Order: sequence, then structure tokens, then C-alpha cells
Amino acid sequence: MSAILSADDLNDFISPGVACIKPVETLPKQAPEEINAYEVTTEDKLQKGNAPPAQISLTDCLACSGCVTSAEAVLVSLQSHSEVLNALDWQHSVDISTTGSEYGSTQHEGRLFVASVSPQVRASLAATYGVSEAEAGWMIDQLLGGPQGLATGGKYGNGFTWIVDTNAMREASLVLGADEVIESLQTPSHQAASNNDHASTTTPNRPLVSSACPGWICYAEKTHPHVLPHLSRLKSPQALTGILLKTILSQRLRISPEQIWHVSIMPCFDKKLEASREELTDIYWRPPSTTTPTQPVRDVDCVITAREVLMLADTRGISFPALPRTPISQPAFPDPTLSSFLFPKHHRKQAFEAGTSGGYLHHILQTQLALNPSSALNTTRGRNTDVVEYAITSPNQEQPIFKAARYYGFRNIQNLVRKLKPQKKSRLPGGRVGARAGAAGGRGAGMDYAYVEVMACPGGCTNGGGQIKVDDVPIKPERAMSQKEWLGRVDEAYYSMSESGSEIENDDVMKIGGDDNEEAGKVEGKNMINGIDTTRVREVLEHWARTTGIDLQKLVTTSYRKVESDVGKVSGAENERVVELAGKIGGGW
Repeated sequence: MSAILSADDLNDFISPGVACIKPVETLPKQAPEEINAYEVTTEDKLQKGNAPPAQISLTDCLACSGCVTSAEAVLVSLQSHSEVLNALDWQHSVDISTTGSEYGSTQHEGRLFVASVSPQVRASLAATYGVSEAEAGWMIDQLLGGPQGLATGGKYGNGFTWIVDTNAMREASLVLGADEVIESLQTPSHQAASNNDHASTTTPNRPLVSSACPGWICYAEKTHPHVLPHLSRLKSPQALTGILLKTILSQRLRISPEQIWHVSIMPCFDKKLEASREELTDIYWRPPSTTTPTQPVRDVDCVITAREVLMLADTRGISFPALPRTPISQPAFPDPTLSSFLFPKHHRKQAFEAGTSGGYLHHILQTQLALNPSSALNTTRGRNTDVVEYAITSPNQEQPIFKAARYYGFRNIQNLVRKLKPQKKSRLPGGRVGARAGAAGGRGAGMDYAYVEVMACPGGCTNGGGQIKVDDVPIKPERAMSQKEWLGRVDEAYYSMSESGSEIENDDVMKIGGDDNEEAGKVEGKNMINGIDTTRVREVLEHWARTTGIDLQKLVTTSYRKVESDVGKVSGAENERVVELAGKIGGGW
């Protein structure tokens, strides 16, 4: 477990339900000892030593409703910077120069190390060291794959072959999200309202609620299953990047998906929980014709945060601020079509209106404005800055043609959850539906939304629990700053990424992809929305599905489940054993 993860860091923690019950289930059962009824002994000799400590896995956490959000991250033992170093020292790296060729043979040994980095992490490191967002990204690349980085040490001198920006698959997620909203609007309201079994359906109920925040998803699954039919079925950019790398690289390089080891660098501890979900493994996408591995292959093998990046460098004796602030040379990506998409020479400018959490709502609003050219967007602030309502109006109609909202932070999420609560039927014959149930079918106050963007952290993803806080900054600012002021500096770094700021001008850097893709990247699409060529994104997604032979829906969508609680299902003598064990392990939280 990472040493930086402590109870003091869990600022998005709500409250524990009960003491953790999983040790009760995971303690090995010992065979009863034969006792001589006529033997005289003392009481202290009846107990021959304490039972071995229980091992609580992340799967146990996801299957329990005893606690929520970041409190579970305390139990994450295989999602840390130490695991990254252990993976690099486990096997030698795959030689990609001998894989995937016409005459080359499949390599059954070795690992291919790939990484993905979120823009929020780059912003946190940029604010920490007073560099631009692009320079912070290059420093991360140098650490992971550069000659002065992780490859300078370790058993095999391994580094990461490809480092991918999650912004690429985020654009795909934005386009798919807008399509999902349009599809939900075309679904009859009575049909959507009938899906009340708390299970995942093909088309989410209105209002459609974002699902990119794993803290919010974990909370909804455990405490408010009535929200699940409203959740977007789309995978997050982290999950999309993971499955894209494993499916394409295994197919192009003719290696097994389990040989590809993917680390994701994220701003949030809850992303570790997301990476451990069973739904995000090859069980849900591996073709039936392929050999099934003994263990499911995760789309993302490990998640570390911005603070753990610094710990990763310190453990190897590398000074992170001393790393070169220039791009590294990466080998050509084996798929030319995806190369220019994953490694663009120009990045889209981050709009301030989109926020720091991916801009899902912003892109959906821009899509609706493009579909209604004469419409206008009206914004209404809620009780605080983390609650905002949006309405698209048309001059020919009195009522808004599209309404949406943004809810950040668990205090505000509580209000949203109450509005989504199902209607309570009257127990009396012929009785009326309860007054508080007006929001259930989408007819109540505020529930005429078509889409709601939900994030667990107040202020958005730049305020994630894994980000570098003002008290953790290694280079202290000139004057004392509050956490709010520090977050403003991180946000400024996040928005500083410009279209020209990330352009690679170093001639010594190897080009990624061919000349044809370089020209293709310069062609401006006909359907530009929010700075994204939606036509090109759909073509890339279709190419992905066609190349892997896997249905696109399997690649980009996921499902959710109601988590059944084990609390209260033990009785009698078993209850006494639970109390005894809870006392031995410290009483839970």
C-alpha cells in the first residue's frame, strides 16, 4: 500500500456504514482440535496462538457496502508506485522489433509496458514546479520512458514503450456520450420509466447521469441502486484507453493481452477501484475463439496518482524536477490509423466553460446547440458554484428544448439522489402517490433534465484526492497559500494547454506514424463540434472494432450492479464471533 494514503487524505469520505465485515469471511477456518473431556487444563492454554491476519482484496471491497468512496482505497495493496517497480522488475521487456512482422513469431515471454496520463495530473505537476502543462507532460514521459528515467535502474532496466495522453480517448468518450444522450431523447419516456429493476439497460433512463467518476459510481451501487438505470453506459477515458491498447497491441504485435502491462496515472484514488472492476477485464470482450487465461486480464493493471509519480521517482533515486523538459523518442505505433489519433501533433484547447473534469456536459450542450442553430444557452447558478443548471431555449418555443445540470461534491449529490428517488405507491386502495415522489418519473422539480454531470470531488477532477496538495508541495511558494488558492493555480495550468503549446518541434524526436497519417491529421472534418472532428472520431472507433473483430458496443460500454450488503445477515453465535473478531482487528474504521 502506498505510504501516502492515510485517513487524513480521505476528504471525500462520507461515513462508514459498519465495521468492515470482510475479515470474518476471509479468515481461514481452522480444524477443531480434539479435546479430552477428562483432561484438566488452564484457560489460557485453550487458545494456541492468534489466527493469521486476514487479507482483504479490492474485490472484497467492491462486493461490500460497509463503506464508500476513498475509504476503500486504504485497502488497495496492489495499486501503488511499488507495484509499478515490481512489474518492471518481474520480466524483461518485449522486443517489439521482432513482433508483428510477416516472418516474425509470437513472443510468449516478456512484457510490454505502456502508460496513459491524464491532463489533471500534468496540471498538478505543472503548478508544483512552475512549468507549463506540456513541459510537465514531457517530464512524466522522461521518467517513464526516457533514458534518464526508470530505465536507469531495476533488474532489467525496463521502461515504458508508449505513453499515451488520455485526452485522445476522452474525445471519443465525448462523441459517444453526445450520441447516447440523443438516443435517450428519442426513447419514449414511458418506456424509459418502466425500467425500474435497478439493473443496467441498453438505453439509460432520463435524466441520463454521467458515469466517469468512480467514486460516484461506487457510492450509487452501494447506497442508492435506484440511480443505476440512469447511469451512462459508456466507459471512462481511462478504461477506453486501457482496452484500446490491449486489444490493438496484442493483435498488431501478435502477443497475448496478459503480456501487456498498463499503468494509468490519474488524479483520483477511486480510479484504483475502477481499474479493479470485473466488468473492465477481458472476460467481457475477449473473442470466444481465443484461449481463455487462468486469470482475467485487466484493461488497466495499475493506477497511480500525481503524488505517487514523485514517490516513483524518489524510490529510483531520480530527481523529478531535474528531468529534461523535452519530448522523448517513442517507436512508431503499430497501427497507422490509430497513431495520429493517439499521438496528435496539436492538442485541442481546453475551454474554461468545459470545467476540469473532462467537459462531458459542455460537449453535449455544444452538440445540442449545433442541432438547433437558432437556439441560445442560458446558465443558472445553484446554491453554490458546484451546482449549475443549463437550459437551451428556442425563440419559437416558450419551454426549454433541452435542460441539463452539473452536480459536484457529495453534499450536492445528496440533493440529486433524493430527486431521483422512485415514487412510493400508496398502501391504501385508490390512494394517491406520495407528494415527495414527483421527481421519480422525471416530472418533478428539477427532474426535467436530460443530462446531469456528476463528480464526487468539489471543484472537479483537478481537486482529486491523489493530486499534490498545497502542504505537500516540495518547492514552497513565495507566500503562504490556501488550498483554494492552490487549486486555482492548478486549474490555471490545466487551461493553459493550447493548440500550439503541445506541438513537437524537436527534429530529433522520432515521428509516430507515417506521412499519410500526418496529412490526415491536418484535414479538418466537416462535423466540427467543440473543436472535435466527430466524423473522424467515429471512423477511428469503427476501425478499432473492425481491426479487433470485436463489436464496438462491447469495447466502449459497461454495466453496473446493485451491491448486496452482508450486514445483518449473521445471527446468534455468529454475531458474537463478529464482535470478537472486530475487537481483535481494531473495530473497523
